[in-house]
Amino acid sequence: MARLSGLVVVITGGASGIGFATAQLFASEGAVLAVLDRDKSMLDSAISALGGGRAALAVEADVSNPTLVKQAVRAVLERFGKIDVLMTAAAISIGKRLGDTEPGDWDAVFAVNVRGTYLCIKEILPAMIRAKKGAIITVASQLALAGGRQSAAYIASKGAILSLTRSVALDYAADGVRINVLVPGAIETPLLERGLARAEDPDSARQTSRARHAMGRFGSPEEVARAALFLASDESSFTTGAELRVDGGWLTA
Repeated sequence: MARLSGLVVVITGGASGIGFATAQLFASEGAVLAVLDRDKSMLDSAISALGGGRAALAVEADVSNPTLVKQAVRAVLERFGKIDVLMTAAAISIGKRLGDTEPGDWDAVFAVNVRGTYLCIKEILPAMIRAKKGAIITVASQLALAGGRQSAAYIASKGAILSLTRSVALDYAADGVRINVLVPGAIETPLLERGLARAEDPDSARQTSRARHAMGRFGSPEEVARAALFLASDESSFTTGAELRVDGGWLTA
């Protein structure tokens, strides 16, 4: 039996990387998908790959814009009547040390990664509270726990998502809303490729990052998606405020 049969799932950053892999897996498990992304061409391609039709809705939106997020959530509710699961996978990174990070760069990263997560949760919570049930999946990073070089704003934003997840879990557990955070390692996504390309020696940076994982390799978006499936389904019905590491042993090594 499909584990997400009939559930309405909103995925931000769902046109590529972890978000798109999750959308594909969730669709195969019977979910009705609303995919949010600010890249229209990639969004159109993603919806086409998902089969389009009644079971998939494309919503072009910048998650850092409160008006657009509100409109997006309203569109999903008007189309499907409910929202059962939210996954906030939208993220950006600029790859700079703190001293090299201008205030505008810092604000841009926090606008998408933290403000976007906050806005989407805030707008979707009322529908989940009314239903007395809902699952929210946020996406942090192993670097939020281990630290890292050349990415101060990104790492700080992912640390904020960890703390936000714990707070929301406590505030809304009595309302039937569960929220958990995925902690991926280095995953083979466009975001990782852009980060490696910024290195002085991209090949060396790739080898160093790969070797930092105890399993000696990068993860795939599909591997993170399978962890997200557990958190979205009733299989994790007694799990909230938890950090699920999908990091190839990075934090253990």
